[in-house]
Amino acid sequence: MANIVVVEDNNFIREAIVGYLQLADHNTFEYGEIQGVIQSLDDNNIDLAILDVMLPDGNGFALAREIREKSDLPIIFLTAKDSESDRILGFEIGADDYVVKPFSSRELSLRVEALLKRYKKGNKEELDSTQWILSQHKLVVDKTSHETYLNEEPVHLTGAEWKILLYLSNQANIVVTRGRILTECLNYAFEGSERTVDTHIANLRSKLGQADWIGTIRGFGYRFNGNRI
Repeated sequence: MANIVVVEDNNFIREAIVGYLQLADHNTFEYGEIQGVIQSLDDNNIDLAILDVMLPDGNGFALAREIREKSDLPIIFLTAKDSESDRILGFEIGADDYVVKPFSSRELSLRVEALLKRYKKGNKEELDSTQWILSQHKLVVDKTSHETYLNEEPVHLTGAEWKILLYLSNQANIVVTRGRILTECLNYAFEGSERTVDTHIANLRSKLGQADWIGTIRGFGYRFNGNRI
């Protein structure tokens, strides 16, 4: 059972989503606008958020940015904005999935379960932390606490970014294709999937500072360049 926020101004769509989620024994917190959502995150220990983009009192992208300042919980955008630029913007903000209307409520429910399963697994890693060094910079990936530190300062990663960093660092100095990252870290493919992987990598690199922790191997994929200590 998870606590899930659903922000959707169309009553019919919101009721359909909530119905499927409640059938799966999840607790739902419904909003037809942005007002009250952030307070709900603070009060209800929310596990996942489903956000429409165009809302009566604001923009779901802006709401997601505000959420990301407080939490790395999974975020799914649910919107009629289906251009590639909108999708990329969504992932740059830190979304874990992007579902375009019209959609199947059953499919959305399955995507929710996949995300919750991934995050639950990520939070229960049993291995100890690993430490890496590169160009006099030190990176710690703590697989037990699900935390990352760069030069002893915490690095706040989204769930997708954490999974990608963990996956790449577990295969240090081995080239990993975009397809493998998509399958192992994001669970499923969809239109524009390679660009989605690239966007997550770009966000991850920006948070890991100037050292080239993740290298691009043109025509193949990515490689984690750290040296374990």
